[in-house]
Amino acid sequence: MIKVVKFGGSSLADAGQFRKVADIIRADQTRKYVIPSAPGKRFAGDTKVTDMLIGLYETAVSGGDIEPGLRSVRKRFEDIIGGLGMDFSLEDEFGEIRKRLLEEPARDYAASRGEYLNGKIMAAYLGYDFIDPFELIFFNEEGNLNNYKTDKVMNQRLEGVGHAVIPGFYGQGKDGKVKTFSRGGSDITGSIVASAVKADIYENWTDVSGFLVTDPRIVPNPEAIHTITYRELRELSYMGASVLHEDAIFPVRSRGIPINIRNTNKPGDEGTWIVESTARKPKYTITGVAGKKGFCAILITKAMMNSEIGFGRKVLQAFEESEISFEHMPSGIDTMTIVVHEDEFLDKEQRVVSAIHRLAKPDSVEIESGLALIAVVGRGMKSTRGTAARIFSALAHAHINIRMIDQGSSELNIIVGVANEDFETAIKAIYDIFVITQL
Repeated sequence: MIKVVKFGGSSLADAGQFRKVADIIRADQTRKYVIPSAPGKRFAGDTKVTDMLIGLYETAVSGGDIEPGLRSVRKRFEDIIGGLGMDFSLEDEFGEIRKRLLEEPARDYAASRGEYLNGKIMAAYLGYDFIDPFELIFFNEEGNLNNYKTDKVMNQRLEGVGHAVIPGFYGQGKDGKVKTFSRGGSDITGSIVASAVKADIYENWTDVSGFLVTDPRIVPNPEAIHTITYRELRELSYMGASVLHEDAIFPVRSRGIPINIRNTNKPGDEGTWIVESTARKPKYTITGVAGKKGFCAILITKAMMNSEIGFGRKVLQAFEESEISFEHMPSGIDTMTIVVHEDEFLDKEQRVVSAIHRLAKPDSVEIESGLALIAVVGRGMKSTRGTAARIFSALAHAHINIRMIDQGSSELNIIVGVANEDFETAIKAIYDIFVITQL
């Protein structure tokens, strides 16, 4: 049995949390590879170490004095070391960071040092090997993960290694410099390691006991999800559920490795299992409901659109020319709607409208802003009649007007668009009808 275990920033924010993490790791010898994040917030209003380091980079680039900020970062790690009662020094590491920030400041390098330093402390505290992911994880010229090289090098490097700490979030770019994933990327590192070593389980430890049916900031104490499939997770993560980085599923999905989301502060909780497929019946018709605000819809109308070959391609070309990706594309016989992120579209809207007229020659183009999208996701929806009707009924009873509907052919999810100001009320109404009242 091989387990890869990743711990988030809140799980490693101070010495007390470090001890909890060490106890979890030592309680199970199959937890062989540890992926630490940088220290997160210790309390409300605190600053994450990664944000402190990015601030240091910005100070260095602007020619400011980095010493006060560097002392603050150093104190965070010295407090952890002192709190653990360790005889351990990061003197050389901070000397190198200071040198690099002054001579050749790079944002990715600065941002990655929180994971690097936390990894050093964790390896020393556990007595495990420390392995720098700069030597294991590689990106191509486009900045995407080089899967083949990463898998090959990691397999060779970890062969025969009993237990190791491998910091998350970064690797090596094509230019030989430190390259980071997007924020939350330690989840991806853990997934890559799990895939490379052919782990049996990838445990992702955070500050919640798994996924919840919906956002607890909107619905107080929502139900937990016991089992969710990769596909369901992908839909919910894309629409705002943020317990796990949405790209973390791809490396383990190819090998069928389950992910177990666990709570560092409640290690006895089973958490949520993320699996490829399952015979386990979901407790409710839906697995989860999530959403985002800040979209706009561009409605293109043209008579006999359905009989014009290439019309859709021409419309999408107008968005491609302005480097705007679309989110959804519901259509009718003579209408086609493109849904995009409002913040990406606003500065380019007239350029896009002009391009649509030039390329597709529509009868009209209308823009509707202030749209929120809500995804109702669940593998149980496919075998349950009347799911869409229940959604519409819930929203009607809440006096919410539906401005858009889109359902994929997989029957795994239904997307509804509502006004931004109706977003929270809509989430509550959908949760209520499927989970609380189950009407």
